[in-house]
Amino acid sequence: MSKKFVSIRDVKDHVGQEVTIGAWVANKSGKGKIAFLQLRDGTAYFQAVAFKPNFLEKFGETEGAAKFETIKKLSQETSVEVKGIVKEDERSKFGYELDITDLQVIGHSVDYPITPKEHGTDFLMDHRHLWLRSRKQMAIMQIRNAIIYATYEFFDQNGFIKFDSPILSGNAAEDSTELFETDYFGNTAYLSQSGQLYLEAGAMALGRVFDFGPVFRAEKSKTRRHLTEFWMMDAEYSFLSHEESLDLQEAYVKALIQGVLDRAPQALEILERDVELLKSYIAEPFKRISYDEAIDLLQAHEQDADTDYEHLEHGDDFGSPHETWISNHFGVPTFVTNYPAAIKAFYMKPVPGNPERVLCADLLAPEGYGEIIGGSIREDDYADLVAKMDELGMDKSEYEFYLDLRKYGSVPHGGFGIGIERMVTFVAGTKHIREAIPFPRMLHRLRP
Repeated sequence: MSKKFVSIRDVKDHVGQEVTIGAWVANKSGKGKIAFLQLRDGTAYFQAVAFKPNFLEKFGETEGAAKFETIKKLSQETSVEVKGIVKEDERSKFGYELDITDLQVIGHSVDYPITPKEHGTDFLMDHRHLWLRSRKQMAIMQIRNAIIYATYEFFDQNGFIKFDSPILSGNAAEDSTELFETDYFGNTAYLSQSGQLYLEAGAMALGRVFDFGPVFRAEKSKTRRHLTEFWMMDAEYSFLSHEESLDLQEAYVKALIQGVLDRAPQALEILERDVELLKSYIAEPFKRISYDEAIDLLQAHEQDADTDYEHLEHGDDFGSPHETWISNHFGVPTFVTNYPAAIKAFYMKPVPGNPERVLCADLLAPEGYGEIIGGSIREDDYADLVAKMDELGMDKSEYEFYLDLRKYGSVPHGGFGIGIERMVTFVAGTKHIREAIPFPRMLHRLRP
């Protein structure tokens, strides 16, 4: 019979029992007859304690002393197989510790580069493959996993079908200047910046669809909110009004926050995230204001001492300071709706009676996290979409399949997209998006 390992996360179910744990040594301390090991296995961290007299009694003087000496000399990130009795420990936040009865070294670790001291960000990013083992990075990855799990759960419960859009495309979804170009057997192809156009085809076939996968933006941005490769969830749905679309987006974001609270509470604790604040975002309705109302609000507060944003006129796009101020002003995630058509994508449907504005919304997260969702109602009229493309000088031959969707049974439809890393950063309460993805790709970083 094969050996059964118990995860650290599950030791609570084995109090008073001897268990076997496969783990790595994150740190160690102790002196004399006692040694303390900080163990991690990817699910959690906890302490294991070795008491020399117990080893001498169980294994004899020579073997027992040798085993205890091995434990005292364990180096950081050595992998071990540990046996021990699980005990409750009220002094520990985790609540449990292990009384070691035996230990075997599996893989030695010599001169581990990330020691328990301060390291610069560039050093840590150069060693990202090892930095992921740290307590904080483990917690962020657990939050990311909880958000992904909650995404699939939410859309399944709301009648959506997973619909995989291609990563290679022959045309741009939005701005072609932000595309990574590649050779495709002698033809020009682009790495996808969004699955939206293909999802619209899915919505016409299946009603409600979503995708989830990597997308690529070639803009040369170095802000803490940008990556060149990130994971995007796009959803598309037929027969929904603009307000119903916003209701769906709000419910989705609240489900993601709740999913993290349910599935990764220990990760939030490690990161010292304000859980009560996260709960308030679930309990309170999201604010909804129009773009023009937001501009008026910004202008009215420009003279306040606590504002540090530039003056905007109606028609200007927001910068990060404006987004931060708007969402912090209301203290909850805030939808800004009906932006000027001139600063939004060609496929967005105009507001009835006001062709200068389009039926869209950006969801701005509070605490300075900015836009986490962008969505809109799509133009469903063939003639109107063609006119818009002609106005922008677009090559309609590149969008034949997209125009076909308006020729054969077109219906009102809309959708939205969320960058998973931005959502992870917001929920985790971290400062920079680069820690929200296992191996970030940024303007000047392609390795490891």
